[in-house]
Formats: sequence, structure tokens, C-alpha cells
Amino acid sequence: MTIFFVLLAVVAGAVLSNRHGFDAVIGAVLSAGELMALVLPLVIIAIVMAAYAQALLPRAVVERWLGRDAGWRGLFIAMAAGAITPGGPFMAFPLVVGLRAIGASFPVCITYLTAWSVLGIQRILIWELPFFGTDFVILRLIVSLPLPLIAGMASQWLGDPARH
Repeated sequence: MTIFFVLLAVVAGAVLSNRHGFDAVIGAVLSAGELMALVLPLVIIAIVMAAYAQALLPRAVVERWLGRDAGWRGLFIAMAAGAITPGGPFMAFPLVVGLRAIGASFPVCITYLTAWSVLGIQRILIWELPFFGTDFVILRLIVSLPLPLIAGMASQWLGDPARH
């Protein structure tokens, strides 16, 4: 996968250079560096937080509340946690990887990520309410509310890819 993206970047750089000159390539690389300087500290913090979660949360507790036998309780906990988790994928994904490593079930992780994507309270307050208004947001939430549970149940039915 890494090789694919390296090749894609080289081809994109060659096309950019051909169309707009080498200065455009330098500008794009500098812009990418600025973006990396902005995002990299957040990624590092998120990975450290996931490692802390792995070290602090006893496996037995995670398995009890979020593991294979947690049932609906685990799905509802994941749904609530996903809805209140702020930040982008660089925050949510490392947390899921950490929880998965210490016993969170596949359906719980799917439920969490789906809730994070469709029910994120931070995103609703900062983006949706000002842009779309209360009526739109309430209707969207009503129709979106069951989606994390549906995704979790569907993933339970389809099976855990790590077990195949």
C-alpha cells in the first residue's frame, strides 16, 4: 500500500511539474509540510492516548463491557462514546485500534466508528446547526440514530475478519 501511494505521489508530482513547473512542486511540498506540522502532533497524541488506554484499562474490564459477550450493552456504550469523541480520524482510529487490542469486539468497534461518523456531537454543534438549522439537524439525527447499531449488528452477522 505504501509503495502505491509513493508511486502516486511521484506521478502527481511529475504531472504538476509538467503543467505548472517545478516551482509548483516545491510549493506543494512546502504546503504538505505545513499540513504535516499541524496534524502530526495530534496523531502522536492520539497514538499515545491509545497506548495509555491499553496500559490502563484491564483486559477483563474491556472484555466485560465491550467484548464479544457485552451484547447490546457494549453496542450502546460504543454508540455513546462514538457520539462524544471529538476530532478527526487521527483521534478515533488509534483509540479503536487500542481498544481492539485489549478485547473490544469487532461489532463494538464498528458501532463506535459509525456513531463517531454520523452522530458526532462536536460536528453537529460546530458545523451542522449553524449551516442547516435545528429542524434539519433533528431530522437527520432521528434517521441516523439507528445506523451505528445496525452497522454493529450487521458486522456481528458478517463475522470478525480477524477470526478468518
